[in-house]
Amino acid sequence: MNLIIDEGNSSIKIALFEENRCKIFKKIENETVLAQFLQEFSLGELRAAAVASVVKDAEQRFSFLNNILPEVLYLNALSPMPFVNKYATPQTLGIDRLALAAAGVHHFPNCNVLIIDAGTCITFDVVTKNKEYLGGAIAPGIGMRLRAMHEFTSKLPLIEEQDYDNEEFIGNTTQSCMLSGVYCNVVQEIEGVIGLYKQRFQDLEVILTGGNHFYLQKRIKSRIFASSLVLVEGLNAILEYQKQL
Repeated sequence: MNLIIDEGNSSIKIALFEENRCKIFKKIENETVLAQFLQEFSLGELRAAAVASVVKDAEQRFSFLNNILPEVLYLNALSPMPFVNKYATPQTLGIDRLALAAAGVHHFPNCNVLIIDAGTCITFDVVTKNKEYLGGAIAPGIGMRLRAMHEFTSKLPLIEEQDYDNEEFIGNTTQSCMLSGVYCNVVQEIEGVIGLYKQRFQDLEVILTGGNHFYLQKRIKSRIFASSLVLVEGLNAILEYQKQL
């Protein structure tokens, strides 16, 4: 069984995989909570761990794993990947985007795949059927757009993210106009980007994930595969690939 750790700036996502299936998925506050969780778990079932972090000194914080697991990998942009990285500046790539690409190869190994992560930013990443990662695009996410309108204007209010009905695209208040401008535009933007990639790549599969994927998957008309586990699935795919090296 594999332990997958995805550390962000505010929380840590952990997952346990057995034969490429996610058995447990949790969101915790810090590495202390992780240590407590592992004490309650049968460590004999764990064989390896992969740690991906956007926070400095991850190897030091998670060093306790080295004492309880036979193999601990700390992943970064230069780690071996189950695809050929064609990105012009690979050292600048976040491990999250690489993990999403690995998940695309894992789910659709013989297809062109577009992976969309709708979180703080909306990222678009493409992997070809020849297992070549080409890159993609980065755009501001829903929350970022709402905050930007408030911060860069003198009178527009700060609006929290919410479940907005984008069928009601004609706003009749300042708040509803702002919500329409963000939510409807994001949906149309994603549909448009999918259309551009479909013109370039035949038989394109589309994966949608990220914090806002629950909202978007109900409104995007293109055929997509949606899941909240795509990133940890990709990290697990990278770990499994490195075991074979």
